Amino acid sequence: PSIASSPPVSTRHRVNGVMLSSCSSLDCAVSRLAEEAALARGVSSGKVVVTGGGGYFGFRLGKELASQGMTVILLDMRRPPCEIPDGVIFFESDIRDYASLHKVCEGVDCIFHTASYGMSGPEQLNKDQVESVNVGGTNNVINCKERNIPRLVYTSTVNVVFSGNPIDEGDEASVPYVPFDAHIDHYSRTKSLAEQMVLSANGGQLRTCVLRPCGIYGPEERRHLQRVNVERRFFMFRFGDPRAMMNWVHVDNLVMAHMQAAEALTLKRSCVASGQAYFINDGVSVNLFDWLTPLLQFEKLGYSRPLINLPVSLVFYAILVEHLHTFLSPVIEVPLLFTRNEVRNIAVNHTFKIDKARRDLGYSPKPYSLADSVEEY
Repeated sequence: PSIASSPPVSTRHRVNGVMLSSCSSLDCAVSRLAEEAALARGVSSGKVVVTGGGGYFGFRLGKELASQGMTVILLDMRRPPCEIPDGVIFFESDIRDYASLHKVCEGVDCIFHTASYGMSGPEQLNKDQVESVNVGGTNNVINCKERNIPRLVYTSTVNVVFSGNPIDEGDEASVPYVPFDAHIDHYSRTKSLAEQMVLSANGGQLRTCVLRPCGIYGPEERRHLQRVNVERRFFMFRFGDPRAMMNWVHVDNLVMAHMQAAEALTLKRSCVASGQAYFINDGVSVNLFDWLTPLLQFEKLGYSRPLINLPVSLVFYAILVEHLHTFLSPVIEVPLLFTRNEVRNIAVNHTFKIDKARRDLGYSPKPYSLADSVEEY
């Protein structure tokens, strides 16, 4: 149906210095017509896709969505290690395969795009794969709007605004994007580009929003805390500003935030999250070494408290190790204790407010402690 009888209305909001489309009256009108048409065809049945659904967070998100009565498709290259619950379908595929992704997205009401590559460790140095998954894969997800999908929630990272300079209680309006050429790692740069692509795609029938979590922890989490890293005797050393603070988010709080974000993209919530980015954490700031204290149950792990304090400048020999790892990997394995990005995240203060998520999404993180998950390690 034509709605061109009234002049186009377009409102735009500034998010970190970038002008982004919001859910204007015209956008919502178009969305309403599309959603009503979908309902009339009987295709809006609570069907969602979770990219990266074989990973720790993606699987937890899909499981919770299914418990709410939704039909969930988990899409990943690797099958989840846990049993697939009722109401969940696992589809083995690569988000870089557009034809396959397009097929999976038929009749879907919302895509939760959690898939990424290069978050930590040696995979951060694989530039081509980081680029193809985080940017190329995200472009494919966006292009699935051809399937008339009304909502897209993207899992980003605080690294899109963190360049190694201290940030104290930053919020979405006060901290700008790091210039692309200022990022020291491929992951942060490509996640920033992908985030801006997702927000720029907002408008018309498709409504998008972005969540920026920090490090994730929780039962059975195996990436962040094992990278921290007991296996490499990380706890022998302590470095950086002893007052440096950072944020963490429990997996269940992050799951809740994603579900609330998807709801906040609906007409029922007046598309309040449309075109918006949100920092997501537990609402508390912690010093990493102090926060990890519950993990230091030495009678179980056989390690002692960090006794050696290293200057950050010394630890930044990680730069040299990164290059050695890259150039010598075809011949010999050079252990990669830390990447530059990991050193920076540990050593430099960077904390973020969640007031916007509280206001727009109704996000109210539950209190958790690392001690809740210690037995898993």
